[in-house]
Amino acid sequence: MTEEFRAAFQRVLDTAAGQTPDFPEAVREAFRLSSHVPTEELETALEALAPVLGDCEPYPGVAADLSVLAGALVESGAPAGQVGLEVLRQVGSYGQAAVAFLHAWEKTGGGPLPAPSEVSETEEKRVEEVLGENAPLATMGWWTVQRYGLAAKAMLCDAGVRSAVRADAGAMKGLGQIVQALSTRLSEFGEISELLRMAEVSRVLVLDRASRRGFRVRFDGVGDNFQLHTLLADALIGKEGMRLPGSRPDPRWVAASLDAPVDPLADVVRGEWDLVGGDGTWVGNEACPGDIPEVNGERVLVLEPQSLLHSWRAGRRHPHITGEFTVLSELTPDEAASWWTRLHPAGAVRHPQAPPIENDDAGTDPAPRHFGEAAHFAEVDPGPSSVPFPALSPEADPSGPDAAALVEPGPSSALPFDPDPEPLDEDEEFPGAAPWAGAPVTRIDEEDLFPVPDAGPFRDPDPLGGPIEPPSDLFDDRPEATSDLFSPAPVENENPPPSTTSDEGTPENVETEGPAPGSRLLPPLPPGVSDSFTWAPHWKWPAPPRRP
Repeated sequence: MTEEFRAAFQRVLDTAAGQTPDFPEAVREAFRLSSHVPTEELETALEALAPVLGDCEPYPGVAADLSVLAGALVESGAPAGQVGLEVLRQVGSYGQAAVAFLHAWEKTGGGPLPAPSEVSETEEKRVEEVLGENAPLATMGWWTVQRYGLAAKAMLCDAGVRSAVRADAGAMKGLGQIVQALSTRLSEFGEISELLRMAEVSRVLVLDRASRRGFRVRFDGVGDNFQLHTLLADALIGKEGMRLPGSRPDPRWVAASLDAPVDPLADVVRGEWDLVGGDGTWVGNEACPGDIPEVNGERVLVLEPQSLLHSWRAGRRHPHITGEFTVLSELTPDEAASWWTRLHPAGAVRHPQAPPIENDDAGTDPAPRHFGEAAHFAEVDPGPSSVPFPALSPEADPSGPDAAALVEPGPSSALPFDPDPEPLDEDEEFPGAAPWAGAPVTRIDEEDLFPVPDAGPFRDPDPLGGPIEPPSDLFDDRPEATSDLFSPAPVENENPPPSTTSDEGTPENVETEGPAPGSRLLPPLPPGVSDSFTWAPHWKWPAPPRRP
């Protein structure tokens, strides 16, 4: 497969240089085979593609297709190298032509823009009124801009390309302006703009308000300050970091900010600081590291105590880009003290949505409500006592003979007490009988309270078909008692119930034969009810088995 890929890629280079008609087919074949070869082969192919791509720039269609193929190889794992920078350079030139096409389109009436792949000679003639002889180049720029956008997005995912772009501030600024103008019409360039902001900053001076310490850090692949906040907390807090005070972040939050997927069981990150710029402006987590302001030629970020608790979702804004973070060095105490003298005071910058601090304008207590002697007594005098004291007669002399009467306790007249109470007579303890004594006890029969209704015509004197006698040998196997030790003696009834005779001569206490208990409550059951499988309805499914 490697030899086939080499042959196919060589065919791409030859057809691109010769502008032959079979160039598109060669590109498709090389792209198909690229997923079956090792990364080293892809890297070699990109090195060979860089000079050919530069030579084909005058041919917009060929150069755009070569850029897309190069982006596909980078997404497969090959480092971009020089071909990545060449793609971004051509994005700048053809992107500028596309911006001119947009400007001319608005000048000539506006309206819906044609899709880049569908632009034709008709649109070229329309913008010619504004652009003149530059109309063909502007139209070609709009025709290829979407393919260049796909290639540029792949190249900016490479850390080496971002580092090279960051080193050339002028080129990065010009490319950023072009990308920003195109992002209003093409979604691909919106992500390119974010990737350029990611490449903008890689080093920051971090000052911690609580410890008055400072650190210089380096990072890459950080898309927003949510991710930066998490990595700062991991690198600086606790004994695992630089021993700053605070709560260590969950390791799963940190892993999701570097190269791991988000753990659904730990997907909410809790903030540790307020992120404030060194110039006293609010930065926050929603911004990106490129929004950290510069102070004396260095981007300075101050970690302030939280004025408003906040949290966010774990992970990276660009999951296909891995994050990196390193603490380069710590400032000496003298360097840190020098920086703190140039920064805003503590508490001067708070979260925009934090509640206001009472009396923060004067920094003192509220004005007193009383002045002079009134203020003194308002603070010293506790007011009227809550315990009442008896009023003393003005004529009473505390040192006179009546003073002892005010102090010595005596028996209270409010509670009379007899030291020798008279004993109660036993006969008089219960002088009379209780009002309920001697009242006859009435017995209430339960059937009188809850009469049983007559079964009427459904009554059957013998619904069970007569008494069932147990078999005679049911208790034959029972062992005989060998001792009378546990046999209870018969108890004779000392007071047998009197036997009375009714008018018909039948004793009342002798039980007479009658229907079984409960027979008058329910009607007799139909025959065959005990056979449950024959009693089931026929419409049940599955049908019950039939009796043989």
